[in-house]
Amino acid sequence: MENKHVIVIAFPFGSHLMPLLNLVIKLAQAAPNCSFSFIGTQKSNAILFPRPHLPNNIKFYAISDGIPEGHVLGENPTEKLNLFLQTGPENLQKGIELAVAETKQRVTCIIADAFVTSSLLVAHTLNVPWIAFWLPISCSLSFYFYLDLIRHTCANSAANTTLEFLPGLSKMRVEDVPRDMLDVGEKETLFTRTLNSLGEVLPQAKAVVMNFFEELDPPLFVQDMRSKLQALLYVVPFPSPLLSPPDSDSGGCLSWLDKQSSKSVAYVCFGTVVAPPVHELVAVAEALEESGFPFLWSLKEALMGVLPNGFLERTSKRGKVVSWAPQAQVLAHDSVGVFVTHCGANSVIESVSSGVPMICRPFFGDQGVGARVIEDVWEMGLVIEGKVLTKSGLLKSLNLILVQEEGKKIRDKALKMKKTVQDAVRPEAQAAQDFNTLVKIISN
Repeated sequence: MENKHVIVIAFPFGSHLMPLLNLVIKLAQAAPNCSFSFIGTQKSNAILFPRPHLPNNIKFYAISDGIPEGHVLGENPTEKLNLFLQTGPENLQKGIELAVAETKQRVTCIIADAFVTSSLLVAHTLNVPWIAFWLPISCSLSFYFYLDLIRHTCANSAANTTLEFLPGLSKMRVEDVPRDMLDVGEKETLFTRTLNSLGEVLPQAKAVVMNFFEELDPPLFVQDMRSKLQALLYVVPFPSPLLSPPDSDSGGCLSWLDKQSSKSVAYVCFGTVVAPPVHELVAVAEALEESGFPFLWSLKEALMGVLPNGFLERTSKRGKVVSWAPQAQVLAHDSVGVFVTHCGANSVIESVSSGVPMICRPFFGDQGVGARVIEDVWEMGLVIEGKVLTKSGLLKSLNLILVQEEGKKIRDKALKMKKTVQDAVRPEAQAAQDFNTLVKIISN
C-alpha cells in the first residue's frame, strides 16, 4: 500500500495558524504512515517553527505572500489578505511541487483552511479529496448559505431585527452580520468575494472540519449544515502539548494569579489583530481603577503609552499589565472570574472550556456572531452596552458578573458549559468518532 501524502494549506494570518497546526499534529500522531506537507508563507512558517518535538512526518514549505518587492503595506488590515489570495492556485501549486519533489510522493489529499478557496481548484486538478477546516465561530458558517436572504433583510430592516430564517440561530440580528458580507460591486474585495462564495464552495468538500464542540452548537444549526455538506466533522480544539512552549509565562501572570482569591480577577485581552480605539482603552483603564477588582490586562507594549498618567503606579498593588499572557492557562486559573474579550474564535473556545463568563466587545468579522451566541444562546456573558467600551458600561458589567445576584445565572451557565466541554472530550464522545472518520478519509 502506498504511503499517503497529505498537503495542508494555511491561511497564513492571525489566529488561523495555530489551530491548523494543532489539527495536523494530532493527525500526524494518529496516522504515522501519512506524511504531511504544511504550506504557508515564510513569515507564517517562522511563527510556527522551529518547535523541537514535532512528529517527523510533518514538513514545511514556503510560498509567496503576494506582497510585491519594495511594496509598503498600508493601514488596511485586509490588504495583505487580498494580496495573498490574489496569488491564486498557481502559488499553491508551486508549494505542492516543492513538497512532491522532496518527498517523492504524489499527493493523495488536501486539507485547507476554508478561507483559501483556490485550494479546491488545485484538488480538482490533482483529482484528490479536498477537506476544508472552518476556524471562525462555528455558527457563522450558516450565514454563507443564506447570503441572499441576509442581504435582503439587512437592506430593508432595522439593526435589531432578528434573522428568523437561520435554523437554530433565530436570535441572530441584522447588527451581528459581518459587514463585509454586505459589500457588493465596487466595495467587494477579493477577500470578501472569497468568503461570500463559501456557500457554493464548501458543499464540494469531502468533509468540513469544525474547530469546536458539537454539543455547544444549536442542534437545528448542526442538522441544517449536515444537510448541505457532504460531511461535517467536529474535532476537539484543545491544543496538543507539543504546541505550548515550555517557558511561556515570562510576565509572571500565573504566579501573580496564585496570590488572588478564587473567581475575583478580571482578565482583559482584545486579541492580536485589532486594538480598540484610544478612548476605549482609556475607558477600560478608568473602569478597572475605579472598580477595585484585581485585574490582569494583556496589552501590546506599543499601546501602554495611551494609558492615563499614573494608572500603572496607582493600580500596581492589585493590577498587572503585561504585553503578552499565556491566555489558555490564565483562563483555566481558579482566580479568574470574568474575561473582557473581542470574542475571537480561539478566545471564545478557551473561555468556554474554562467556564469563565465573558464581557464582549466585538470588532469585526465573526466576532458579532460570537458575542450574540455568548449572550443569547449560551447565556454565559453579556455584550457591553452600545458595543463600545465606556467607563460606566464596563463598571456595570464587571459588577454584574463578579458580584451581583443577577450575575449568578451567568456564572452558573458558564460552569455548566465547562462541564459540557469536559463530557465532549471523552474518548467515547462524538468528537473522537468524528476524528477517527477524518483519519480514515486521509488514510484511504
